[in-house]
Amino acid sequence: MPTRAPGESRLNGWAAAAVGSALAAAALAAGSVFAPLAPGWTAWLSAVSAATASAALVFIWQAGRHADPAADAIAALARLFDRADGPRLITDATGTVLYRNAAAKALAARGDVMAALESRAARDFDGLDGVARLRQALTAGAAVDVEIPLLDPDAAGAGADPEWLRLAVTPLSGLPQLRVWQGEDVTARRAINDILAQERQDLADFLFLLPAGLYSVDVDGAFRFVNQRFAEWLGAEPEALIGTPLDLVLAGSAKPQFEGEWLGEVQFRTAAGETFSALVLQGAFDDAGTTRTRTLVMRGGAVEADESAAQSNGSGADRFKGERFRGLFNAAPVAIAITDAEGLIADCNDAFQGLVGGPRGQLIGAALVDRLVPEDRATLAAALERVIDGALPAAQLDVRLGDAGSARAQASVFLGPLSPGAAGDGAEIEGAVVHLIDTTEQKNLEVQFAQAQKMQAMGQLAGGVAHDFNNLLTAMIGFCDLLLQRHAAGDPSFADIMQIKQNANRAANLVRQLLAFSRKQPLMPRNLNVTDALTEMSHLLTRLIGESIEFRLVHGRDIGLVRVDPGQFDQMIINLAVNARDAMTGYAMSGGGSLTISTAAETFNEPTRLGAETVPPGRYVRITVADTGKGIPPENLARIFEPFFSTKKEVPGAGTGLGLSTVYGIVRQTGGFIQVDSAVGRGATFTIHLPRVAAEVEAEDAQARAAEARAADSPAPAAAPPAAGADRAPPATVLLVEDED
Repeated sequence: MPTRAPGESRLNGWAAAAVGSALAAAALAAGSVFAPLAPGWTAWLSAVSAATASAALVFIWQAGRHADPAADAIAALARLFDRADGPRLITDATGTVLYRNAAAKALAARGDVMAALESRAARDFDGLDGVARLRQALTAGAAVDVEIPLLDPDAAGAGADPEWLRLAVTPLSGLPQLRVWQGEDVTARRAINDILAQERQDLADFLFLLPAGLYSVDVDGAFRFVNQRFAEWLGAEPEALIGTPLDLVLAGSAKPQFEGEWLGEVQFRTAAGETFSALVLQGAFDDAGTTRTRTLVMRGGAVEADESAAQSNGSGADRFKGERFRGLFNAAPVAIAITDAEGLIADCNDAFQGLVGGPRGQLIGAALVDRLVPEDRATLAAALERVIDGALPAAQLDVRLGDAGSARAQASVFLGPLSPGAAGDGAEIEGAVVHLIDTTEQKNLEVQFAQAQKMQAMGQLAGGVAHDFNNLLTAMIGFCDLLLQRHAAGDPSFADIMQIKQNANRAANLVRQLLAFSRKQPLMPRNLNVTDALTEMSHLLTRLIGESIEFRLVHGRDIGLVRVDPGQFDQMIINLAVNARDAMTGYAMSGGGSLTISTAAETFNEPTRLGAETVPPGRYVRITVADTGKGIPPENLARIFEPFFSTKKEVPGAGTGLGLSTVYGIVRQTGGFIQVDSAVGRGATFTIHLPRVAAEVEAEDAQARAAEARAADSPAPAAAPPAAGADRAPPATVLLVEDED
């Protein structure tokens, strides 16, 4: 047993403690870097880092072969960081690089990392401040976490967008001369945050400049929001009204009610002491535990001018015939309609005509409920009847506009009573005032956002699990290889070890499918002719689906090329074909049906909604895989692309639940889109849209293939005599024998 120099065990123990402390700090830094993830993920990552730190500590404690604690620490951290996805570096206190992993090579060469960052950092506040904070933390030996915009030195032009890199620098406890750097690319997250911030600002500007009054008050009756138009009517600045009690600007006895929906006429007093009347529609909502109002104010400047005419004829619809009010009525951005006591439309503005569809002449005299889909008509009719009868002061509900065929739009409907007198004077209600707000885009965005969040979370889960599981499988396969060196084919343990290795390789194949779903699998894309690829696969597909299923392949004309990994393209088609076979044969090679794969070229001139996705404009190659199987139940349609979700659980060994999730990952990783149309008893149709390569690339590819064909037809040139000293070994034949199917 080798002897150790005096104090060597103590030195190695001190190095192990230093590395253990450093790895614990790295675990905390990892929790900081991955803070945007769910809390469960952060705790999981910290636990994995802490466990890895303990393993490294035991390894260094037992090894004890080096007397340099810094070298031991760097070697231990290097083994941990070699497989990390993001940049990882180890430097001294001056920023000199002592170690870097593969992902950090583009960030800094072996030298001064601070010099590399200073040369690439954007010359703005974010870039200069980030570099200064890093320099200060290195000198002081403190931990720091910054986000720095870095410019690509190869990008053309000075206006290129920077790449944002998040850097967490942590000093090693016990080794103050070393610094651990961990990086993460946050360019996509910052771009999304900028887009959301701009959308919120645009919406705020839209409401602030709306040509109708808007305000919000809290439970104490104080203004919390006032838009510009309402402030102009009151003769004050919007900022000056914030915190002012609403009662100070009310002139009449009528006061908007805080509870529920309220509609009525209110008198307001301006800063100059003048009064004006307005139609007020108000509702309450909960804002982070605080109750506030959403209030719409429609100034009735024409009401006073036409008051005598309105009182003389007593008709609720005629009250709105004033010329000035008609201009305001038609210019309102909210769809407004007036009904009589029977629920028939007596008047409507331009926004209402555009929302429900149809000219004003066809709408007047028609029933309001007829503009809705049949399923929502009874609900609106009941609410409208209760408002007109006086049983409800106001009502609000969500409806779908359209006919028996389909819904054209979705809207929130606000109903209020219409009477010839002022609110609250007991006058007879002659009809209803109906406000409709188009919520179609909002509902679509909610569905898309929910779907995107779900698939993103599933992808992060699959990618994280696959990455760590792959590390474990690599170790298992490696140890199997070591055991096989000591146990030859005749050894009794040889068969058991081979079984372990084969099962580990099969598990690694599942990991590759998970990585394909999470879009972390490396690609080798090239320009692919879909027609040729499907033709070559047709014999394999025929054998896969069996003789009892009719297979049809329908090629489109001039569909062009797509840029995709050929292996992943084949895997995608095979997975869809096998799923279709199982749906038609009941997971046993019996029964029958037909499987049709068709292709076509398709061009979208504007963003087009396909399922839960919105396809941007461009040229695409459409691949349709249709079967005549039993179909997919509606409750399963939203989950079929989730990993490990399978409808074949009743048949042991029928599927892992990774087939369609792998297809989804391949399509999205290639930049395409996939949707499914199915119903129980009428089969399923999967439609894939892959981006078509540019026409110039197609022309160049065609020229290259023609040149290759000409070269193949021309006689080969005479072989040149071998140069002096060249290898004159005769040609050899390599025989490959593989016993694993």
